[in-house]
Amino acid sequence: MNRDAMIEAVRSEMPERRWNHTLGVMETSIILAERFGADPVKAEQAAILHDVAKYWQTSRMESIIRQEGLPADLLEFDKELWHAPVGAFVAEQLFKVTDLDVLDAIRYHTSGREGMTLMDKIVCLADYMEPGRDFPAVHKIREIAQHSLEKALVAGFDSTISYLLQQGKRIYPLTVAARNDLLLFIREAEQ
Repeated sequence: MNRDAMIEAVRSEMPERRWNHTLGVMETSIILAERFGADPVKAEQAAILHDVAKYWQTSRMESIIRQEGLPADLLEFDKELWHAPVGAFVAEQLFKVTDLDVLDAIRYHTSGREGMTLMDKIVCLADYMEPGRDFPAVHKIREIAQHSLEKALVAGFDSTISYLLQQGKRIYPLTVAARNDLLLFIREAEQ
């Protein structure tokens, strides 16, 4: 599917406000890819598709998670996590995306993971800090992202974890693992 057809198909899956967020993630992903040496075309494609399933009914996402063998532990956590792995499945099945970098960036843009690839980091961070985002830590995250992808992501994960703690919600283990792994990466890079 060509870029324009993909954009129109994804745009039809969400309200205008979320589409504006997607446009911001697209723009930010390209900027981060160019800044940190990743492929901006792949970054943009992952950004276009990252929220394709965001507004699907939870029952539809749950069916895909169960039927397609996606991580079942997701069902024990906040439904906000579900659209990422479901979105990767949709990108592969409906949009015929075969590039694992793009699929994984979609799959892990909400949770992160240990051993995040450069593309994973870019799309996850772009989702945190696109221009339409407005939460207390976002300005700090944007400043850090000027020089360190990993440190900006740690700040993003810290913000998410803090919010979840304040709300009394469970924290998805992959997010904690991603944060810890990034801290090790930063420590090793600074030695």
